[in-house]
Amino acid sequence: MRSCSGYSDPRSYPCAMDSLIAAAGRALAAGDPLGALKHVALRDDPPALALRGIAMAQLGDHALARALLRRAGRGFGTHEAVARARCVVAEAEVALAMRDLGGSPRELATAVHTLEAHADHGNALHARLVAARRLLLIGRLDDAVSALASVDAARLPPSLAAVAELIIAELALRSLRTAAAQAALARAHAAAQLAQVPALLAEVMEARVALDRPAARRLAGGLEQRLRLDEAEALLGSGALVIDACRRGLRVGAEWRPLARRPVLFALARSLAQAWPGDVDRETLIASAFHTRHPDETHRARLRVEVGRLRKLVAPLASIVATARGFALQASAGRDVALLVPPIEGEQASLLALLSDGAAWSTSALSLALGASQRTVQRALAELEASAQVRAIGRARARRWLAPPLTGFTTILLLPAALPIA
Repeated sequence: MRSCSGYSDPRSYPCAMDSLIAAAGRALAAGDPLGALKHVALRDDPPALALRGIAMAQLGDHALARALLRRAGRGFGTHEAVARARCVVAEAEVALAMRDLGGSPRELATAVHTLEAHADHGNALHARLVAARRLLLIGRLDDAVSALASVDAARLPPSLAAVAELIIAELALRSLRTAAAQAALARAHAAAQLAQVPALLAEVMEARVALDRPAARRLAGGLEQRLRLDEAEALLGSGALVIDACRRGLRVGAEWRPLARRPVLFALARSLAQAWPGDVDRETLIASAFHTRHPDETHRARLRVEVGRLRKLVAPLASIVATARGFALQASAGRDVALLVPPIEGEQASLLALLSDGAAWSTSALSLALGASQRTVQRALAELEASAQVRAIGRARARRWLAPPLTGFTTILLLPAALPIA
């Protein structure tokens, strides 16, 4: 999600309302930042600074938006706790848009309690949605579900209802529940139309279009078939033995064997699945698993050990039998075997999937989302930059990374921390 709308209802923001502030708030609530700036662009009082910050966030100048919101927060007195809490919420949403995800969520949680204590329920609900979106971006999906459960949907205005439904839809997509995602997007579209905010409506439309794009490829018998998300869901639920190269594991129905942390075993499983129902010779398996073209007896001995480990791991989903040339994969109960691979290959596929959302990510945010060290992410970014797949803007701590959109397919299955199918 890339929207940055500021407060849930900017019209309710200032403690001391005047006509220009009220007009600017109405313009921001309608998604008209330029109209808002006509009213407050030359004012430096805290309410005007806050509304200018929201306007600049909606226009995409997030650095200036953050600076204005911080100035506004410092400008409010100690007796204006609600106003300062609203600035915290708006700054947290700007941080999401900037992909600055490393900050502590405690300040936002404190702002939620302050807003609820002063009966500002609209902005408190908005703050909870901001927290849920942050959790979604960094792949903490269970926590995002819990955060969303605390939001009373019946109390949401149309603009926030659309945002909530977008979060619900993405959570459903991450767990490959496409029917639930389609229903949530339909509700989001209806709410966005009621809100009459063009940017929000465009975001909902983009999410709906993504459902019709290819999300993965099925390789079988030397042929390639592109699959949409609903087709990938049907394959994973068909009872076939699926070697899932998108999330690195094996699945039969509800049974899941993760191999993301065991790359040698996954490489062997993928090679065996790609050759199914035939076998794979030992030299090919050694080359794919150990990355050597000149095997010796030590490699052959190691292959026997790793195949034994894989055989133990996949039982009773499948068996691995020795043949005259090498080894073959046999699914139990006469099941089919399918190899599901992402639209793009490579070790940095998940990194590219995150960067393809059009936002500028910091290295720390990418590290947090991928669950990898910053040094690992920096090496991967350097490789992608050398091949002109990503580019950097800014320097030192202000450096951010961008990638062109990956057109023609959706990257849902490449995003980290995907939930297993229920």
